[in-house]
Amino acid sequence: MTDKLIIGVDLGGTQMRAASFDAELNMLERVAEPTLAHEGPDRVVERLLALVARVLPEEREAIEGIGVSAPGPINPYTGTIFSPPNLPGWVSVPLRKLIQERFGVTSYLGNDANVAALAEAERGAAYGYKYVIYLTVSTGIGGGIIDDGRLIIGAGGLGGEAGHMIIVTDGRPSTLEKEAAGPAIARKTVQRLKDGAQSSIRDMVGGNLDAITAKHVGLAAADGDPLAVEMIQEAGRLVGLGIVSLMHLFNPQIVVIGGGVSKAGDLLFEPMRQAVCQYTIDPSYCNNVPIVPAALGDDVALIGAAALVTTQGGRRP
Repeated sequence: MTDKLIIGVDLGGTQMRAASFDAELNMLERVAEPTLAHEGPDRVVERLLALVARVLPEEREAIEGIGVSAPGPINPYTGTIFSPPNLPGWVSVPLRKLIQERFGVTSYLGNDANVAALAEAERGAAYGYKYVIYLTVSTGIGGGIIDDGRLIIGAGGLGGEAGHMIIVTDGRPSTLEKEAAGPAIARKTVQRLKDGAQSSIRDMVGGNLDAITAKHVGLAAADGDPLAVEMIQEAGRLVGLGIVSLMHLFNPQIVVIGGGVSKAGDLLFEPMRQAVCQYTIDPSYCNNVPIVPAALGDDVALIGAAALVTTQGGRRP
């Protein structure tokens, strides 16, 4: 086992962070600052490189590698970020090349949801499992799939986008993300309120229905508001149906759910588990397959980025 340091970097739409880790992925030092994405890629990249430099040792030989978590779509093979919706102006930015040229060390780039799956398998809720499905349910639904200890990312690095699996609702094509992520929960709640449903959520936002978010729905559900409970449970059922498809395709040992919506707890997880048990074609798909909350919290992207180094981009078990 190497005693060199590993650097993990998390490039997000609102915040960017860098941290140093030991070989066991224990975090040693962390720094952060706002991304200021509106400034454009050139200025953001320069400030990101400066941020990384703050956690680097003086001797470059002491660095095992640098891993970067970034919003997709990306190509981890070429190290290119294409055009993430939360990073305006980032069109085919060769981020890995820029990092390697600046610091002269091996670097890796990974989709944020993919590296979160890697993190949960290496240090979190899926530790010890080789076949893992990870979903993050937040403002979107992202996914990561680990098969025999390796990250599945496809021919161009665009695989694992579980949130964009097609579903049909009310006779029209949609996606799991559009029907079960945080904005979908808020949208459906607003529609029910406009149709006359009663709920404490209306009072929470002072009658301004346009201000409703999934967080409001989650808080109301935790207090037992019937409409809010129904909305969270319906989202859980839909995510569960998505998990059924993933189980049929990949036959995992464990399913890990992260993201802000997952904080709804059993209100989300119980209908999710019920849907899985009801709709898998055979109990062998879901028997003894736990569906559990993620364990790593806000550090998941940093740990996953560092895990890109220890697993050579997720290719080595």
